[in-house]
Amino acid sequence: MLSSLMYLARECSILRAISLCAILAVATPAASASVTAKHTLATNGKGLFPQYRIVALASLGNGVLLASYDGRPDGGDSPSPNSILQRRSTDGGKTWGNPTYIARGQPASSTLQQYGFSDPSYVVDSGTGKVFNFHVFSKNQGFLNSEIGNDDTDLNIVSAEVSVSTDGGLSWTTDPDHESSLPPVASADVGAPPLITKAIKPVGSTSNGVANVGGITGMFASSGEGIQLKYGKHAGRLVQQFLGKVIQSDGSKVSQAYSVYSDDGGAIWKMGKVIGTGMDENKVVELSNGNLMLNSRPSDGSGYRKVATSTDGGETWSTPASETQLPDPGNNGAITRMYPDAAHGSANAKILLFTNANSKTSRSNGTIRYSCDDGKTWSSGAVFQSGSMSYSTVTALGDDRFGIFYEGDSNDLVYIEVSKDFIGVSC
Repeated sequence: MLSSLMYLARECSILRAISLCAILAVATPAASASVTAKHTLATNGKGLFPQYRIVALASLGNGVLLASYDGRPDGGDSPSPNSILQRRSTDGGKTWGNPTYIARGQPASSTLQQYGFSDPSYVVDSGTGKVFNFHVFSKNQGFLNSEIGNDDTDLNIVSAEVSVSTDGGLSWTTDPDHESSLPPVASADVGAPPLITKAIKPVGSTSNGVANVGGITGMFASSGEGIQLKYGKHAGRLVQQFLGKVIQSDGSKVSQAYSVYSDDGGAIWKMGKVIGTGMDENKVVELSNGNLMLNSRPSDGSGYRKVATSTDGGETWSTPASETQLPDPGNNGAITRMYPDAAHGSANAKILLFTNANSKTSRSNGTIRYSCDDGKTWSSGAVFQSGSMSYSTVTALGDDRFGIFYEGDSNDLVYIEVSKDFIGVSC
């Protein structure tokens, strides 16, 4: 037996073969480890809307959790007149309040213009306590058919909105109960909430006779959760990932990823450089050395997540590469630090968590993995949803507890709590 283990260890070292390494490095969750809490927060066909989709989750500390998602009156993505709904917990996810609106869509009528909001993502400023919710603001066109330009009054241009809460998610700047005029009006300052379209959706320039090169037609924030940086010269920076359809020098449009960030507590948001090809919804995590890692859903049929790194807080990125340890069917996943407040360079700061549909071909087999080394190697994972499972997001709750919010059977939106033991972490 010993000789066999030594052989496998040697093979892992030499070949870095995933299947062999997993035998040595992955701890299978103990039989007694289980999901410690489970709540269905939205059930399709019940409540305010006939369909719900797209999940976002944030922990504010002291037991306060926020979960937001689309309420869809006709089941469609933007430009359907969707609303951003939220449920709030004050006891660490044991119980949840009734749904409220972060932003409410408006169906078309003989006298009213249609508009809607889709694809929420939270960013939490731990210093000020402010919470930001990014989402699409659409009128007549969504991501696929949006025209070039950033005029928020143009009905054929998809816009980007940031709602802000200063009271732990109880009220929002775009909440119809607190905002007298909707749809929202863009701020006079470029990049200031609620509408930041002019700052993050450039029109590009003419190059060799091709118009609007570098311009973005459709774009949206990747749903789930962005981050606040803890280390280095960019400590305190707020970062949210976006996807855009970017016009290339040959006139084609390519799906590329980019960061949107703020260094002044969310007063002004700026755009980093676009990167990659075949990108899609992408997430970001800060590594133990202060660098950032981008982890993206693929849209090129590769069947594997795409990964890139940044040394300047998300302003620029390395060329994305496929991560063959993380199969993906083309689906939104999530990546986060297991211990968000771990000391710079510490062993705990290197432990990452990742959730997705663990398959190259189908949205099923919801799995949470861990990495002990800043994402260089990954465990085979623990399954939290064996059947149908689509979008997911994960956040640390403290005390080695972790919340996962995901689309489960029939796209019902499910919140669960899992433990370190369930995940099988053995770093």
